[in-house]
Amino acid sequence: MLILASRRACRSFARVDVITRASSSALASSSASACASVDEERSSRSSSTSFGNTRSRRAPSLDLWTTSNGARSFASSAVEPERKESRELDGSSGRAQSPASVSSDAPAPEAERTWVDEIVPALAVPYAKLIRLDRPIGTALLAWPCFWSIALAAEVGAPPDARLLGLFGVGSFLLRGAGCTINDLWDRDIDAKVARTRNRPIASGAVSVPMAVAFLGAQLALGLGVLVQLNDYSKILGASSLALVAAYPAMKRVTNWPQAFLGLTFNWGALLGWAAVHGSCDWGAVLPLYASGVAWTLVYDTIYAHQDKHDDAKVGVKSTALHFGADTKKYLSAFALAGTSALCASGAYVGLDYPFYLGVGAAASHLAWQISTVDLNDRDDCAAKFRSNSTYGALVFAGIVAGKVF
Repeated sequence: MLILASRRACRSFARVDVITRASSSALASSSASACASVDEERSSRSSSTSFGNTRSRRAPSLDLWTTSNGARSFASSAVEPERKESRELDGSSGRAQSPASVSSDAPAPEAERTWVDEIVPALAVPYAKLIRLDRPIGTALLAWPCFWSIALAAEVGAPPDARLLGLFGVGSFLLRGAGCTINDLWDRDIDAKVARTRNRPIASGAVSVPMAVAFLGAQLALGLGVLVQLNDYSKILGASSLALVAAYPAMKRVTNWPQAFLGLTFNWGALLGWAAVHGSCDWGAVLPLYASGVAWTLVYDTIYAHQDKHDDAKVGVKSTALHFGADTKKYLSAFALAGTSALCASGAYVGLDYPFYLGVGAAASHLAWQISTVDLNDRDDCAAKFRSNSTYGALVFAGIVAGKVF
């Protein structure tokens, strides 16, 4: 009877999530005594029973946690390893990860300390993380199509215009930051429910909505300072891209292809770079270049979206990762082939020589490596493959420059 009572006491205590500080010591003491009795009884039973016929259960464990005001309380959880369930998303059936597992298992990168926390003044850290200052890959992905276009528009035998490369580099940084701010304003309620994004500055409350809007205004004003240094045709063409930037966050709510819309937005520089050099667009050159960039974005952003597919399915966000499911790699291969073909068509139109095609071949090989080796159920691997796309952009740029100069 004493052992039975002890076991009941343990189970009762395991259902208590938070107890008051005044009674925590007494309860912890009595529970520890009771659990010790259970352990003693289990030990004696296991000595008289063969291991092959015994199923062990782990005793409820106590976890100490601290509230924001420094007070300490006890919480508990019962763990039964034999009841562990798989929470992976089945690509063919579309079954989503259970809600309970999302916040506990998935990482929250924005909560991690980076070089921004060490170098940037404390008051500015949330704003630096809002524009992803510690994650420059987004700026690179936005800048590369601009650089391709500027290089493609250069005179035969000449390198790309260094001044324009610098202006477009700064503009890409500012526009990417503004895009992140707009996206986080749109998605602040969704971000709070997604494990990977729940600690973003707006979703977590580190940056208020009014302050984020004011910060966005400052970024757009600086971006305008870059735009006004271009010719009139480029000013109009560049300003028109803001409609795409503003509309993109809504696409994940209305279509299974938000990555395609992102491609239209992120590769606008493929049109703008040529216009900045010549004052107009030669559509035979820039449209295939633009199309190749859109296809490239479909590859890298679908891989990126696989990081969040469990949470996206739970909160109702759409993506090509969920839409393609188990057939993702087939689609990615088709996009890579289409993008490479369009890139070759653009180079052929302007008469680029064989070094260009060597660069395109190297870039295509890089895409093939990404697609063939990525583990779409591994967040870390998806993130690594996504970041590697800066190498793809550099290979294409090098090929265009070589095809012009040599």
